[in-house]
Amino acid sequence: MTAAAVAATVTDPELPMLTLADLGVLRSVSESGGRVVVAITPTYTGCPAMDTMRDDLEHALVSAGYPDVEIRTQLSPAWTSDWISASGRRKLAAAGIAPPGAAPRRSGPIPLTLSAPVSRVLCPHCGSADTEEQSRFGATACKALRRCRACLEPFEHVKEI
Repeated sequence: MTAAAVAATVTDPELPMLTLADLGVLRSVSESGGRVVVAITPTYTGCPAMDTMRDDLEHALVSAGYPDVEIRTQLSPAWTSDWISASGRRKLAAAGIAPPGAAPRRSGPIPLTLSAPVSRVLCPHCGSADTEEQSRFGATACKALRRCRACLEPFEHVKEI
């Protein structure tokens, strides 16, 4: 198996139904002279899962016979939730987590608002658009906690970044 194929199997520690490739944080894998260099991008600054991602990638590659592995953090361009693959979005919904919508497109200064952003989030359980945000932050900073008013089920939503 190639180093790229091995790296593509490593799952996200916070969203284990997704691979790092599904999530879009796996940016590149190169092999040269027996050395493997992997570039990953954090979903947001200070993401606590980055150390685990690095360790998991290195462990998978070394276990697959690649003893010389370097994991680099690539900050530019910044990760966006638009990089989550279509397959990854389906996997999130199947796990009861609402995938993000399209990330906001901005040019110039980012406006400061004092209210939470309003977004239409479909319930991953029943498909209703009649949902409400319960908490801006769920189990991780990249997810919000929501509730469906139709089926009354709570669910997490990966925020648009």
